[in-house]
Amino acid sequence: MDQHQHAPYETSHEDVRIPLTDGTRLYARLWRPYTDAPVPVLLEYSPERLTDTTAARDAQRHPWYAAHGYASVRVDVRGHGNSEGLPGPEGDPGAVADGAEVIGWLAAQPWCTGRVGMFGIGSGGTLTLRVAALAPEPLKAVVTVCATDDPDDNGAYHPGGSVLAEGLLSRSAAMVSALCRPPDPLFAGKEWRDMWLKRLEAVEPPAHAWLAPRARETDRSRETDARETDRPREDTGAARADSTGDATAGITAAVLAVGGLYDPYRDAVLRLVTHLPPDRVRALIGPWPHRYPDHADHPGPAIAFLRETLAWWDRHLKDAGGRAPAGEPLLRAWISTPHLPHPSGHWVAEPGLPSPHIRTVAYALGGAPLVVDSPQHTGLDAGRPVPTGNDADPPPDQRAEDAHSACFDFPVTDEPVEILGRAQVLLRLRPDGPHGQAVARLCDIAPDGSSTLVARGGVDLTAHRAGRRDTWTPGRAEDVTFELGTAGHSFPPGHRVRLAVSSAYWPWIWPAGDSAGFTLDPEGSFLELPVREVLPTTDDPVVFGEPDPYEPLGVSSPATLDEERPERLVVRDVARGEWRVETDPRPGGRRIHPDGLELTEEARETCTILEHDPHSARVRAEWTARLHRPDRAWDVTVESRCGISCDAAGFLVEDEVVCRDGEEIVFHRTWEKRLPREAGRTPCRGGYAST
Repeated sequence: MDQHQHAPYETSHEDVRIPLTDGTRLYARLWRPYTDAPVPVLLEYSPERLTDTTAARDAQRHPWYAAHGYASVRVDVRGHGNSEGLPGPEGDPGAVADGAEVIGWLAAQPWCTGRVGMFGIGSGGTLTLRVAALAPEPLKAVVTVCATDDPDDNGAYHPGGSVLAEGLLSRSAAMVSALCRPPDPLFAGKEWRDMWLKRLEAVEPPAHAWLAPRARETDRSRETDARETDRPREDTGAARADSTGDATAGITAAVLAVGGLYDPYRDAVLRLVTHLPPDRVRALIGPWPHRYPDHADHPGPAIAFLRETLAWWDRHLKDAGGRAPAGEPLLRAWISTPHLPHPSGHWVAEPGLPSPHIRTVAYALGGAPLVVDSPQHTGLDAGRPVPTGNDADPPPDQRAEDAHSACFDFPVTDEPVEILGRAQVLLRLRPDGPHGQAVARLCDIAPDGSSTLVARGGVDLTAHRAGRRDTWTPGRAEDVTFELGTAGHSFPPGHRVRLAVSSAYWPWIWPAGDSAGFTLDPEGSFLELPVREVLPTTDDPVVFGEPDPYEPLGVSSPATLDEERPERLVVRDVARGEWRVETDPRPGGRRIHPDGLELTEEARETCTILEHDPHSARVRAEWTARLHRPDRAWDVTVESRCGISCDAAGFLVEDEVVCRDGEEIVFHRTWEKRLPREAGRTPCRGGYAST
């Protein structure tokens, strides 16, 4: 189907190299409309490789923007893909400065009006925010999708002050694999091998930095000291947000912040809406995983996101005033309804935050004290930490998890209970040891007993106390307050609202080394929900169109006789009391690009634990990539393997990478690093949150 149907412009594209002041050239692909008049420019700047990893996605978005009157540019970050230079660590300030320089170069081109917009998803979306914080003058608007404004929050690598287990190593292995891939000789020319060998010498496994001591200062101004209050806070959950600090302080461009209810980074959307001026920010939270909303059809629905963003660009890059239409809501959000296996829901609109439609409702837990000492495999049904739309990504029925938790139910009677924002829990705990974890899940219990996960959050109890003058004495009661992830959900009449509390959540978070659970006193504990007034449909007039059709790039995936591995397999060794989770991230298998490149990727992550031994936790990940051009006799393989184990003292991190040019091993390196447990513990401002 012609993606340019009814579009005003025919388009062209070319590959260019953008020079930086230090002489480094960044590889870029540029799509432009056929016109003699200068046009605004849209920039997508990412560490992902534009000639293979994102080629299919880029071929859908950038030509569409060009056909609607924009020059649209995709640029590889320094040391990635076919760009020159050496790669830096994740969050490298140098890459951010390069991005601002790229914007200046684009704005100075004769085919540009001098006005630039920038967009990205995931790491590209985070880079977009960080570049915007430098406030380059030509940058007038950004769209950031599934991004974080705060690398220590959003359930990333240090959820609630703990250490992420599942997902941390597979992401590290994937990033090592990507960092070690060579420039493509079709685009980089005969210099590709020299560029590659220099790049390999600069590679360090990202997991080492993620587990290293954190330099961040603890912000205690937002933490409730439970010894001074025994009642819930009186604020609205949708407006409750942590400080964004310096991450967004310098932003002058207009920001469209987009997140998915099933993506761990969605809490950043509420923070951005809360902390940026209302005339320069709009937000959208939908029923999507970690994908662009026009491709997020699981569970979906996907929307006409290109047209949504086109209206944003037109307003801020073509209309000098950049004024919002009268009555435009600050936040548009999806409210889900639990109709398994395919949840449904509806869109709502909020004029601002705090919202006049949302109030905090406190539910007192009540009852006698009870011991919470969950088996170490509690959390096997957590789902994938960063879901991308695979069938096994979402968390399944939570009844097995509920059986290992202390559960408190609240019936929904005559009217639905609709929530929008971040729920919060205040738990009065008496730990049985100096260390521990508390995890809370908010679930929707149907009349048939099925349990649907709505939101969750947790806290490392040692990280929660970091910075206090006193220490936690085992057996002494203390109140712990933390938030759950942003949720939009409607609990129907006849269902029950459930709060489930556990002392373990493997393999999402690494177990506390000497945790012996805790005693929970329900009489001093509360669940606070951001309850939204149920409005008539006419008061929430949010309508999105269907995604625009596009012409696929033509990447093919040949059939294979190999038996496909399960996406997520849980195995129990009854005799040993061991549980094993095997995950296949589905990186794509074998793909043949129209330019002749054959890219094959395979990956696996394995997490094991003995149900009563926190020191038995192990994670192993491997990622293999082969890049092959038969017409050029070019055949490169990158194998990345890593593992983490632990004992009472700390973590042992082992990494290995092997790179081959044909049969020749051109690079082989191993790393072994011991890190104390305190190194991976981040001072916490109130727990982690996700769904």
